[in-house]
Amino acid sequence: MDDIKGKHKKLGVRTGREYLSGLQDDREIWTGGKRIKDVTNHSATKRCAETLAGFFDKQISSNYLKNLTYLDADGIRCAISFKPPKSVKDIKERGKAYYEWAKWSHGMFGRTPDYKNASIMSFAIAKSWLDQGKERGLSKTLFSENIENYYNFIRLNDKVLTHTLVNPQKNYEVALEGKYDDEVALHVVKETDAGIVVKGARLLATLGPIADEIEVFPSTLLKGSEDNLPFAFAFALPIATPGIKLIARDTYDHGKSNFDAPLSSRFEEMDAVVIFDNVLVPWERVFMYREPLLCNQAFSKTNAVVHMMHQVACSKLAKSEFMVGLMVSIVKASGKDKDISIKNLISEVMMMTETIKALLYSSESHAHIDEWGHYIPLRKPIDTSRNLFPTMYPRMVEILQLLGSSSLMATPSEADFKNELKDDVKKYFQMINVDSKKRISLFRLAHDVCISGFGNRQALYERFFFGPPAIMKAGYFDLYQSKDLEERISSGEINSLTKKERLNIERPKTINHEGEQ
Repeated sequence: MDDIKGKHKKLGVRTGREYLSGLQDDREIWTGGKRIKDVTNHSATKRCAETLAGFFDKQISSNYLKNLTYLDADGIRCAISFKPPKSVKDIKERGKAYYEWAKWSHGMFGRTPDYKNASIMSFAIAKSWLDQGKERGLSKTLFSENIENYYNFIRLNDKVLTHTLVNPQKNYEVALEGKYDDEVALHVVKETDAGIVVKGARLLATLGPIADEIEVFPSTLLKGSEDNLPFAFAFALPIATPGIKLIARDTYDHGKSNFDAPLSSRFEEMDAVVIFDNVLVPWERVFMYREPLLCNQAFSKTNAVVHMMHQVACSKLAKSEFMVGLMVSIVKASGKDKDISIKNLISEVMMMTETIKALLYSSESHAHIDEWGHYIPLRKPIDTSRNLFPTMYPRMVEILQLLGSSSLMATPSEADFKNELKDDVKKYFQMINVDSKKRISLFRLAHDVCISGFGNRQALYERFFFGPPAIMKAGYFDLYQSKDLEERISSGEINSLTKKERLNIERPKTINHEGEQ
C-alpha cells in the first residue's frame, strides 16, 4: 500500500511508459471465466491501456504541455485538472484542457483521468466539510487531513482513478425504502487499530481494470438510521489491494484492425463489478464514516458534482461535434448533402451541438466564487446539459443509422483490399466524391458508432451516465430556483389594468434632452 501520509515524491505528470509499468502489480482482474495475468498484455485490456498511455505522452508533448499542465507552488508540473480554480480565467483554462483531452477520443473515452481528478480536487478544497462527522471510530486523524494527503498523493504521482458508487440489490422494494442487504452490498464488518474492514460488492467501475486506484464514495441516498451506519463511508484504495476483485464484462475489442474497428480497437475502456472480500482500508484512506446524511450531501456540498459536470459537458461537446463531422462526411461522399431532407436531419444534430456549447460557455462565463473560496462554473447551465444529453445522444445515433442505412452493414474489411477481389471492391464501393477505401472507412467508423457492441454500450452509457434519467430530472426540478418566476404569476402582473386605473394615470411632464424635468 502506498504511503500517502509521508513525504510525496516530487514527480508530477507521468509518461505513458510509467503509467503502463504501474499497472503490472498483480491486480486481480477476471474476464471470460479466467484471471488476467497482466492487463498490459491481455487482448481485453491491452489496446485501451496503450491508448491511455498515448494520452499521457500527448499531454506532456511540446504542443500541449502549456495548456494541459501547470506548475504548483513547489514548481512541480501537474495535470491542470488538479489545479484549484481561483478565477473565471482558471475555469475557462480547465474547460479548454477537458475539451482537448476529449477530442483525442472524439468523446468516446468516457473515463479519462481528468474526470476523477476534478472530483478529488473538489473534496480537497472543501476538506473542512468532511470533519463534521462525529464518529471516526478508532481513527487518530481528521478526515480533512486524509483527503488533502490523498489529493496530493494522486496529483504528484499522476494516478489514474476510477470510482464505484452503486450497491447491488436483491430486492427492489427494499431498495426503495433506502435499505441495503449486507449479504451483497458493500459494508463495514469491523474496525481495527489499522482501519476498517469492508465486505460486499459495488457497481460499476468503468476503466477499473486499467486504473491505478479506486474511489469508493456514496451516491444513492442513505436513510439516517442506525441500520445504515455500516454502509456510510468514503475511501480510496489501489486496485491491487489484497481482497479486491474485479469481474469485467466481455470485451468489445475483438482484435480487429484500426481500419475495421476504428473506435473499439482504441477506446474499449472496460466496465467491471468490484468485489471486496474482507478488505482492510487504512484509517488514513478513509474520508467519511458512519454519517449517512453527510454521505448523501458529499458531492453537492463540496461542489464536486459541479466540477465533474464541467468536465462532462466539455466531453459531450467533443462527442457531439464528432457526430456532426461524421454525418456531414458521409453525405458529402455520396452527394446527398444537397438533399433538403438530409440537411434537416443533420441540422437537428448541429442544433444539439450548439445547445451543449452554449450551455457550457454560459456556465464558464458566469463562474463564481463558492463558499470554499474557489471558483466553480455556474451550475444551472451545465446541469441542463447533463440532463439533455442522455436523450440527445440516442437521437444522434438514430439519425446516423438513418443516414447510413444498409451501407452500415454492407462494408468489406481491410483484408478485402488485398485479396483477389480487390479490383471488385475498388469498383463497386466507390462513391461520386470518394474512392472505395475512403467510403468503406467512413462507414466502418459509423458502424462502430451506431451498430457495434461498442457503439451500443456508448448509447447505454450516455443514457445512465449520472444515474436514472427520471431521478436526475426530478433532482433538477428540486434544485431549480423558480420562486421569482412563481411570484410573477401570483402577483397578478399578467392582468391588464382596469379602465379606472388607466384613467387615473397622469401623463408625465415634458423631459428635456438632458433628462431634466
